[in-house]
Amino acid sequence: MKLYFAPMTCSLSPHIVLRELGLPFELIRVNNQSKRTADGRDFREINPKGYVAALMLDNGEVLTEGPAILQFLIDRVPATQLAPAPGTWERTRLQEYLSFINAEIHGGSAPLFDARIPPTIKAIFKEKLFKRLDYLNRKLMDQDYLMGTFGVADAYLFTVLTWLPNFNIELADWPALAAYAHRVSARPSVLAAMAAEAATQPV
Repeated sequence: MKLYFAPMTCSLSPHIVLRELGLPFELIRVNNQSKRTADGRDFREINPKGYVAALMLDNGEVLTEGPAILQFLIDRVPATQLAPAPGTWERTRLQEYLSFINAEIHGGSAPLFDARIPPTIKAIFKEKLFKRLDYLNRKLMDQDYLMGTFGVADAYLFTVLTWLPNFNIELADWPALAAYAHRVSARPSVLAAMAAEAATQPV
């Protein structure tokens, strides 16, 4: 498999999960501006949507969208503890978390990257995002991870939380969430994924 990624994007979450599962893969960096890949291709030929993450399978099929990639990966290793079994109530709860992170935390953060949006408008987006962080902080006061033990939803949430300092948002304002992010950051898979991405050359 090939994982197409760009630094400081949601592609970090499937990268972490690939390492958690011990699946073999090739890491290929993408330039988000030029849409060129480290192996010399036009990324839009791989993913016409033009953004990471994209996972190319050994048969040439390409899967995009983080929550879909995460669930595909965990289902390749049925005995994994990273997700409940398909068809169970707990798996539906996982899908709820992935949807929430995708729409409310990832989607809620995305406008803050746009330099064209004036600060007064960004303040509105931040106010909504803060309410979602309040919710997560309450959830994590009495448990270490979203579903009790570390799983794919945690890989995704952690990835998005790493963006917040870029928007002058201090995670310390949500102590349980800050402690959670610190826990996740210490996992060997997370350390290895972040080190591997940092070691790649710009495209």
